Amino acid sequence: MPNTNDEDGRTAFLENPEVQQFTTPFTSDFHERLNFAPPTCEVFSAPVTRLESDPQYEFHIHPASKAALPHIIGNKVQRVIGIDEPDANLKNNYAKNRSIGIVFSGGPAPGGHNVIAGLFDAMKKANPDNRLIGFILGPDGILENDFIELTQEAIDAHRNLGGFSMIKTGRTKIDTKEKMAIARENCKKLNLDAVVIVGGDDSNTNAAFLAQELFDDGIQVIGVPKTIDGDIQVKDKNGKILCAMSFGFHTAARSFACNISNLCSDCSSDVKYWHVCKVMGRVASHLALEVALQVHPNMCMIGEEMANYIDTERIKKANAEGIIDYTAYGMTLRHLSRVICNAIARRAAVGKNYGVIVIPEGILEFINEIQVFIIKLNTIIADYNQTHDTDFHADFVTLDEKLDYLRRLARFSREHSSFTVWNTRDDDLFSDIPAFFQEGLLIERDSHGNFQFSQVETEKVVLGLVKDYLKIRQEQGRYKIGIKPEWFRNTLKKEGLDPDYYGSVIFGNYNTDDAFLLTKETLISLKTLNQELVRAKVIGKNDDIPKVIQRVFLATIPKFKTQVHFYGYDGRGNDPTWFDSTYTYNLGQTAFSLIANNATGQMAAVKNLEKSFSEWEPIGIPIAPLMHLEERKGKLALVIERTVVDLESPAFKVVEAIREKWLAADPGPDQYRKPGPIRFAGNSVDSKPISLTLNNLGRKSGIA
Repeated sequence: MPNTNDEDGRTAFLENPEVQQFTTPFTSDFHERLNFAPPTCEVFSAPVTRLESDPQYEFHIHPASKAALPHIIGNKVQRVIGIDEPDANLKNNYAKNRSIGIVFSGGPAPGGHNVIAGLFDAMKKANPDNRLIGFILGPDGILENDFIELTQEAIDAHRNLGGFSMIKTGRTKIDTKEKMAIARENCKKLNLDAVVIVGGDDSNTNAAFLAQELFDDGIQVIGVPKTIDGDIQVKDKNGKILCAMSFGFHTAARSFACNISNLCSDCSSDVKYWHVCKVMGRVASHLALEVALQVHPNMCMIGEEMANYIDTERIKKANAEGIIDYTAYGMTLRHLSRVICNAIARRAAVGKNYGVIVIPEGILEFINEIQVFIIKLNTIIADYNQTHDTDFHADFVTLDEKLDYLRRLARFSREHSSFTVWNTRDDDLFSDIPAFFQEGLLIERDSHGNFQFSQVETEKVVLGLVKDYLKIRQEQGRYKIGIKPEWFRNTLKKEGLDPDYYGSVIFGNYNTDDAFLLTKETLISLKTLNQELVRAKVIGKNDDIPKVIQRVFLATIPKFKTQVHFYGYDGRGNDPTWFDSTYTYNLGQTAFSLIANNATGQMAAVKNLEKSFSEWEPIGIPIAPLMHLEERKGKLALVIERTVVDLESPAFKVVEAIREKWLAADPGPDQYRKPGPIRFAGNSVDSKPISLTLNNLGRKSGIA
């Protein structure tokens, strides 16, 4: 029989207020977040807003966009203006009863809930009877008519919190006539006046096409820029900035930086690991750049820099021979591995056989030889699916089956010279790639037909080459750990040996002022050490190497140990920073102002993000003029162009200028920066991305 007194005691213990504060999921930080009221741009303090077209912004409009989106191609940039004393028509239109739908599309990004909160608060302020409909699990919710009406209680339970858990998200795209027809029918059934689509470049592209499709039905569509990758940045054709950064980027970068900073502390403590940190960013390296500015890792590889790399030595050699070396343009995998190896060896020479490397997940996409393979394989897979009305990966399940199909294409190309997508040379080069990487390059494409870099062990590809080259350098005697002279002398004296007697024989720089001793290049093993000691007549031919000398020598032999980390999902699910909480709340407010003033096919944005909050300016950006033709699933399609890292930007120039200092391949201390945990307070010195701040300072200084 259970002891009733024991049960009562346990119950009383669990109900103790001090115990409950540790067992409840609702922490003090949680409550602080829920109760935080983000500041709003000054225009939203007015009872009504209106829109004002701003003619100073112009775009290069693609003819295909003009043809496909005639109803919205003429949209202009619109500024949101606060009106303290509106006339009757403006006031009545602003306050009329509306039903608005909202949907998350694509991966989560910190701050999404505040887009909903900002929209909800603005529409309820305009008219308490307004309804907000949340579609469940992304665009599938629109297609399947799966929705909930969002209430004050639901909104208040998610303010300033990370994730998209309020209504969930999904990656389905409304990109066919059939899906468009279903979406229109379901929006009309719900009597929606507008739909807000929160997503990345593809989702905002869909928003433009949906706006075109629903134009005659009077249903407005507004996009909101979301992606932690930071590759939605909008400028007009003259370079004037309209949207400096998508939401979620700052939080994700700060989250990654905090974790990577901890690794910097770890590696400099046990001095035996190189931490290789892959961060999200398939198309652009904005996150890697921001993390580098936050942490100061020993190495940070920026993909865009790889693509623009020019090997001047190869060009000179080719010019001397009267030929053109096309491989001199664009970083190769082999050269990338050499760059990393040289840095590792330089740090080892000053006793630092450890470090931190940051690489973007899409770095391989910037390597020319890999990009060629990806383009060709994307085309082959897309053509196969279209021609056979089936799925390439379903028909060829194993790697051997896929390789056999490629070999058949190569033979066909050899027999029919008109077929050149996959030739014998491609097949030979592809055969030289390790099997795991072949499998990675042939992995199933995403829903847009894109290569899924996050599914490929990028770091394994790069590290495999690095380890191979380090082994070669070690065999050549060009990869050694430097040791401090005083340690060497003290160690030998403890064993009663004369350091000077052995020092000049073992070390190439013994009697110098160098801070670290390096063994001679010829000494690559105990065998070669024995031979050198015998040759110098320090020991006899049949004598053993003194054990203390063996111990000293082995301390100079590096062991390249790595720990690999991937940062992506953890950062995109983080609770938003003050910057992202405030940014997204104002985006929601902006979305309602656009809807209340009859806009459609516009992207809600906040201008001047790089400046102080008092200068933030809510605007609507026309989506259609942002589009260009890009290959998707083997075909050209209209999409919003992603923004890559500008190698002329002040932020990159800063990294370029001081990366040698960050490498710290000298006897001095490492230069690791400690960004600290994410602080929610608005007075944080890190209240916006460092890259935005530097770019703004650069423009003010006239260097950008």
